[in-house]
Amino acid sequence: MTPSHWLSLHGFFTVTGLLVYMVVSHTLQQRRHPSAAISWVFFILLFPYAALPLYLLFGTRKLPRASRSHAVTRTTPHNADESVWSAEVAAALGQPHPANYWALCIHADGAESLHALLELIDGARETVDVCSFMIGRDTIGEAVISHLAAKAHSGVQVRLLLDGVGRMMGGWPDLSPLVHAGVRVGLFASLTHFNLNGRTNLRNHRKFAVADAGREAERLWCGGRNLAAEYFEARTGHAAWRDLTFDLQGPLVRQVADLFRHDWVFAVGDDPPAMGAITVADTKSIHIATPGEATAQIIASGPDQEDDTVHALLVSAGYHARTRMAFVSPYVLPDSALLKALCLAARRGVEVNLLLPQRSNHRLADIARHRSLRALAAAGAHVWLAPHMLHAKAAIIDDALALVGSANLDSRSLFLNYELMVAFHGASDITRFSAWFELERRTAHLYDAQPPGLWRDLVEGLVLWIGFQL
Repeated sequence: MTPSHWLSLHGFFTVTGLLVYMVVSHTLQQRRHPSAAISWVFFILLFPYAALPLYLLFGTRKLPRASRSHAVTRTTPHNADESVWSAEVAAALGQPHPANYWALCIHADGAESLHALLELIDGARETVDVCSFMIGRDTIGEAVISHLAAKAHSGVQVRLLLDGVGRMMGGWPDLSPLVHAGVRVGLFASLTHFNLNGRTNLRNHRKFAVADAGREAERLWCGGRNLAAEYFEARTGHAAWRDLTFDLQGPLVRQVADLFRHDWVFAVGDDPPAMGAITVADTKSIHIATPGEATAQIIASGPDQEDDTVHALLVSAGYHARTRMAFVSPYVLPDSALLKALCLAARRGVEVNLLLPQRSNHRLADIARHRSLRALAAAGAHVWLAPHMLHAKAAIIDDALALVGSANLDSRSLFLNYELMVAFHGASDITRFSAWFELERRTAHLYDAQPPGLWRDLVEGLVLWIGFQL
């Protein structure tokens, strides 16, 4: 092949790649962050032969869904309750309106969390649905599998939804006892089934268990823990990871059950009627907690949502906060909009506290986070580094909102993963989550923000640039 022919072929592939990128992005309304869009364009320009197939496999950020009205019916005055704004923003983002719950238990450690999870499974009478990023090939994974299998043998309908990548990261646990017991097992975006619809890069990071949704004893277990040993118990030479989970009862459980049903249909492709199946009522008014009444709502984030819901709620929180904001996450890589909102909150006098591990289990995230941490520290925020691995994910805003669940403060969680957070609006329970945060913060030390040298700055920038889809 002559050089002119090669250049013509290269030009053809490059132009084709750019056209495919533009058409797909426009048709699917991907609305990428500018840095991600620029990175994809440069990738296609420099390496069109590799970039085009990788884009088709991993480039999807939002899945097609029906459009909706964003109109929100206001049922309370602007100044009636400082928590109104969070419920209104969530409703405008298409999330279910607040529902009642009771018997909230915030787990003190992994042992209490595991006890609550197994108690939920063992106490189920008709249905159990479990969603997790991964199950470990270890004592915890085996215990969960054993209890689910025993419950299925007793006649309870049991479903387990695992992420395809998460199953691999958990060491390929043996799921045959579940299958033999009659448990329906679904894999979300399995790596053994590649497709060209862009779903390969989508991960289900939601972590919860629901029992008997729609019945008197309905119960939810939820938070940041995967079903593997390091999240619950110490191992030889390694302390257990610190994490945050909770369980509760009440109508709020039905919102999570309905979310599981949608995830199951996406992953498995069918949704046979469950015994006494329920759906969530699509109420049209915002219900805010009254004295003595606890309410919360789920905040589902991911490609199945029209908006980047958790990200939008956190940015809104940065401009609504009056006195304090507290965040905990193992990985902190906020985009420019969220970083600016948090920095401006700190500069206008809001006490901003950010708690993260001194060293996480992802080295690249630890390298790339320093640019954001330096900006936050310069704005007056307090950045705290815990001496142990801290895997919890939460945001606490004044006495108005406690957002707890599975989403990290990084681009993958905020823009790509399927995530679940629960927004608590009651002041008393927000205070309980604040107490949990303060207990964790006591062992941490303040971050020492040092200006980077040239090579450090280049490495941080390179990791941030190549990690736009990681």
